[in-house]
Amino acid sequence: MLLVLRNPAYRRLFTAQVVALAGTGLATVALGLLAHDIAGAGAGSVLGTALAIKMVAYVTVAPLVGAFAGRLPRRALMAGADLVRAAAALALPFVDQVWQVYVLILLLQSASAAFTPVFQAVVPEVLPAERDYTRALSLSRLAYDAESLLSPALAAVLLSLVGHDRLFLGTAAGFLASAALVVSTALPKPLAAAGPRTGRTRAGAAAGTRRFLAVPRLRALLALDLAVAAAGATVTVNSVVYVREHLGRGAADVALALGAYGGGSAAVALLLPRVLDRVRDRAVMLCGALLLPPVFAGLGAVTAAGDGGWRWPALLLAWAAFGAACSAVLTPTGRLIHRSVRPEERTAAFAAQFSLSHGCWLLTYPLAGWLGATAGLGSAVLALGAVALAGALLATRLWPPADPDVAAPAPAPALAGHEHEHTGLREGHPHLVDAVRVRGGWRHRHPFLADGLHPHR
Repeated sequence: MLLVLRNPAYRRLFTAQVVALAGTGLATVALGLLAHDIAGAGAGSVLGTALAIKMVAYVTVAPLVGAFAGRLPRRALMAGADLVRAAAALALPFVDQVWQVYVLILLLQSASAAFTPVFQAVVPEVLPAERDYTRALSLSRLAYDAESLLSPALAAVLLSLVGHDRLFLGTAAGFLASAALVVSTALPKPLAAAGPRTGRTRAGAAAGTRRFLAVPRLRALLALDLAVAAAGATVTVNSVVYVREHLGRGAADVALALGAYGGGSAAVALLLPRVLDRVRDRAVMLCGALLLPPVFAGLGAVTAAGDGGWRWPALLLAWAAFGAACSAVLTPTGRLIHRSVRPEERTAAFAAQFSLSHGCWLLTYPLAGWLGATAGLGSAVLALGAVALAGALLATRLWPPADPDVAAPAPAPALAGHEHEHTGLREGHPHLVDAVRVRGGWRHRHPFLADGLHPHR
């Protein structure tokens, strides 16, 4: 897996991702302490609102980025987003009003929504071989898992030496280092420049979303994102409630529970490169989603039990299973998008996925928190388990079993072939995989066939 780091451009990009994630982890800890300083007992409300602002920024800003990103230098766009994030982090220690926190969080997270889809679209161009790109996706998943495990420990060490306001300096340093690494990276020429359709799909902010939803496998991906959001929200929002209130354990065990989730995710991310060499993405991702409802059923048993020493290891096992299942869905996501759209549409498609997936989180976060607080953990488990089941079954129905697991062609051959329209084939016909709906029928292209011609049956 680490062999992909021999590519100097990807090595710099991956390092930029790691240092930015480390900075984000420090900011998460520092923001909680800052909220307590400003709001006291109301810190939870402040953090909950800040989390909602984050999701709203992700949902609204990412499609806008997809609409114009192709017209801007990508290094400048990513480095500029990092500089905005650094400036917001540097300003946070000086605020003394809750509304100021909200404004800076909106600014910081909007910049993150601009950075991430562009970064995701660049990586497959730097690593055009699918085997390398798959390993890069696993490394990225591991980086996220490592951040969730190591950042709290790093913050604890730093807090023993400096005040929590200094943690924001570490956040800013991470973003500045990311900007420097991005600027120093030689990126391939944007693939959009190679085709006659450059810019057409970016006529508006909704173009990427329309293209995303036009592809059956990407519609299935949205359903999978909903299932993952149900499990992830359960872990993120209610871990402290399960550990501290339901099981009566100490604060340190909250970190252990979250570590079980990260450990399950990391283990699957390590295994997936070899698995995906032999097994189709559809099988791996649907298996991950279909594992979630049984885990919710097990969690329901833990929730219903009033006592018993078995509940703590059962909770750790459930959290690790959640992490493993979510990683099986999330790790191949980049491959799926890369295969499903033309090169010039890639940034818009990643932006659409970023926005739509966080829309799922915007639904499940309050469902986990408010339902758990008002109706009890059992009701929250039942509701979110039903969401996960619905998402998994819907994805199974939307993703055709005969959908070919073929990588998108390289930029030059992708322009070869014969583009044409079909008016007599039904929706879901295997011949229409990756076709775009147009007035009166479907349009697609055959890049691999001589002169683009072949018989239709």
